[in-house]
Amino acid sequence: MRDTVESSLENALNERSDLFLIDLIILDDNKIRVIVDGDNGITVDDCVFLSRAIEGELDRDEIDFSLEVTSAGATSPLEHARQFKKNIGRSLEIRTTDNTKYVANLVKADDEAITLQWKAREPKPIGKGKITVKKEAVLNYNEIEQAKVKIKF
Repeated sequence: MRDTVESSLENALNERSDLFLIDLIILDDNKIRVIVDGDNGITVDDCVFLSRAIEGELDRDEIDFSLEVTSAGATSPLEHARQFKKNIGRSLEIRTTDNTKYVANLVKADDEAITLQWKAREPKPIGKGKITVKKEAVLNYNEIEQAKVKIKF
């Protein structure tokens, strides 16, 4: 069953190149969960399109299954380069593999790394008081333990 689901999902995603797979979970009781995202977000129609593509390849007379196609959601961690690319300009909360934490603006994302920028208050080099300085960090994806979009209200 997994091969059939993967194949039908791959064909549907090839047809809709703006959509991409985040995760595919198939549990022992044939519960299928597909988590997807899109370069321009995900609509209900996108989920219906993928659901129909998968269901069309599975025979309910042979296999009893349940299927859930959902978006990654606003509070879900970013996992793929495409998710970072679509969130350029937004504020992220990031924890790295060495447990460094950043709350910064995502200013660049490519296939290997992201660039973050933020402002920090630091002591003046000469004299008393503090100044605001612009900081920047470049992180390779393998250095990122978890990244989430910081939602502002």
